[in-house]
Amino acid sequence: MADTTSFSALSKPSYSLKPNPQIPQKAPLFILPKTLQKPSLFPQKPCLSHTTHKTHITLSSKNPISDLVSTNKKSPDDLSSYIDDDDDKPREECGVVGVYGDPEASRLCYLALHALQHRGQEGAGIVAVNENKVLQSVTGVGLVSEVFNESKLDQLPGDLAIGHVRYSTAGSSMLKNVQPFVAGYRFGSVGVAHNGNLVNYRKLRATLEDNGSIFNTSSDTEVVLHLIATSKARPFFMRIVDACEKLEGAYSMVFVTEDKLVAVRDPFGFRPLVMGRRSNGAVVFASETCALDLIEATYEREVYPGEVLVVDKDGVQSLCLMPHPEPKQCIFEHIYFSLPNSVVFGRSVYESRHVFGEILATEAPVDCDVVIAVPDSGVVAALGYAAKAGVPFQQGLIRSHYVGRTFIEPSQKIRDFGVKLKLSPVRGVLEGKRVVVVDDSIVRGTTSSKIVRLLKEAGAKEVHMRIASPPIIASCYYGVDTPSSEELISNRMSVEEIREFIGCDSLAFLPLDSLKKLLGDESPSFCYACFSGNYPVQPKEVKVKRVGDFMDDGLNGSLESIDGSWVQAPLNQEVHKVSEVGKLSSLQN
Repeated sequence: MADTTSFSALSKPSYSLKPNPQIPQKAPLFILPKTLQKPSLFPQKPCLSHTTHKTHITLSSKNPISDLVSTNKKSPDDLSSYIDDDDDKPREECGVVGVYGDPEASRLCYLALHALQHRGQEGAGIVAVNENKVLQSVTGVGLVSEVFNESKLDQLPGDLAIGHVRYSTAGSSMLKNVQPFVAGYRFGSVGVAHNGNLVNYRKLRATLEDNGSIFNTSSDTEVVLHLIATSKARPFFMRIVDACEKLEGAYSMVFVTEDKLVAVRDPFGFRPLVMGRRSNGAVVFASETCALDLIEATYEREVYPGEVLVVDKDGVQSLCLMPHPEPKQCIFEHIYFSLPNSVVFGRSVYESRHVFGEILATEAPVDCDVVIAVPDSGVVAALGYAAKAGVPFQQGLIRSHYVGRTFIEPSQKIRDFGVKLKLSPVRGVLEGKRVVVVDDSIVRGTTSSKIVRLLKEAGAKEVHMRIASPPIIASCYYGVDTPSSEELISNRMSVEEIREFIGCDSLAFLPLDSLKKLLGDESPSFCYACFSGNYPVQPKEVKVKRVGDFMDDGLNGSLESIDGSWVQAPLNQEVHKVSEVGKLSSLQN
C-alpha cells in the first residue's frame, strides 16, 4: 500500500450534514395519526368521511383480474439484448410519477420520466384517464424518448396520469412486464406503477394462484393488483391499504383509478417518493425532486413511510399503514442512484456526496498531483476530495454520452473494449502524474480494474482509488439489482486483495462508522444492509438475478463461460439469491 501520511494538516473533524432548513422535514412515523395534516392547498377534511363513493356489491370471483392492458407495443419483446457488460454498478430498478389535476397530465408524466431516466432504461410507460373515465396505456421497450412521440402522447388525453421507467428486479425483461400495469376488475379499472421489490412475492403469488388467480406477467407488481381485486374492504382506497398491509419489502407506488390518484410508501420507507404541486394546483408525485423541478412543480414534502395519500376532487386524504417506529431508507440513494440536484429523504444529494469526498480526503490521504472522477456518479465526491485535500480537480476521464446499448466490436479484439467506448482518458491530465481517482462504489471489481489499466496506459505515474461508499458485501432485496453475494468482490476479498486485483497503488473506502457519524441522529433511519448483511426485513425467498454476462432468460449456461475475472466463493450468508444464467450471445442472435 502506498504511503498515506501526507496532508498531515488535515485533522478529523466532526462531520455533520444538516437537512435543508427550507425543506419541510418529515414527522416521526410513530406520531402519524389515522388522518394526517393535509397540505394547505386543500381544505381540511377527515379521510374516512364526507366522501361520496359508489355502492359496492360484495361478490366473489375466482379470477377477479381481467384484461391486463398493454397497447402500442411495436418494440421487440425481449429487452435482454440491452445488457451492459461493463456497467459494474448496482442498478436502481424504477422511477415513478403521478399527476392529478392538470389538462396535460400525460405530457407532464413524459417530461418527469425524462428526469427519472437514470432510474431505469429498459422500458417506459404512461397510463392516463380520458374524459370517458377510461384508462388508456402506452408502454414500450427502451428509453422514454424512444417509447413516446407526439402521436402516442395524443392518445393519452386527460388530467390524471401515472408513469414508470423500468429496470427489472423480479420478472424477466419482457415487454409484458413493462409498467404501469392496468387491470379491469369487478368495480372498475386500476393502474399501478411500482418502485421497489417484494420479499414475499412468491408466497403471495402461490396463495393467489391456489385461489384461482391467473397471472399475465412475472412481475411482483401484478400481485398487488390481485390483492386489490380480492380485497373485501370498502371504499376503493381501503382496498389498497388492505393489499399493502400484506406486502413485505420495499414499495413506493402510485395508483390511478377513474377519478383518483393514490401514492403509497412502505412502512420502512426504503425507496423515495415525494409530493409537489404546480401553480395551477395540480398534485404531482415522483421518485425524486429532480422530476418536480423539470415540470415546474414545487416540492412540498415526502410521502411518509407507511403513508397512503389519496388525491381526488375533494383534495388530499392521508392514511397510515401499519406504522413502524424506525424507517430504513436506502443510503445508496445518496451514494449513487439519485441525481445530485435531487433532495432525497430531506437531504441534498449533492451535499451528501461532497462530504463523502471530504471524509475520504481526511481519513485516507495520499500524496497526489491531481484528483479525477469516474464520471458521472463520482464527480461530486471527487470535488469534495479535491477541495479538502487542496489538490486540483480535473477531468481525467471523459464520458461518451452517445454510446448506444449495443455496439459492434471489430473482429480483432480490443482490450477493455466496453470501457474504452464509454470512458476516454485525457493524457494531458494524467501523464507523469500521481492520480487520485474517485468512484462511488465497487461491485465486482472488473470495471475498476479496467479503469486503472486505462489510466496507467495513458501515462499516470500512480493511481490511487478512493471509493465514496463502504465495501458492498451483501445483496439488496429491496428494489436494487445487486449481484449475488458471492459475486461481490468485497464479500470475498480484503481491501488489500481488492487493491491487488484492481492493480491500483492504494485503495480506500468510505468507512461505515464515518458515514453513520455524518448522518448523526438520523443514522438509525437508514438501511445499510448491503454494507453489513443485516436486513431490516429478512428476505424469505430466493430471487433470480443476472450473473456476469448472463441473464435470467431461461437458457442454461455454465459458470465457466462467465468472464474470467469472476470468481466463485463459498456461500456465507443464510439467505442467498439463486442465479439462472443463459448465454448473452444467444440473447443477441
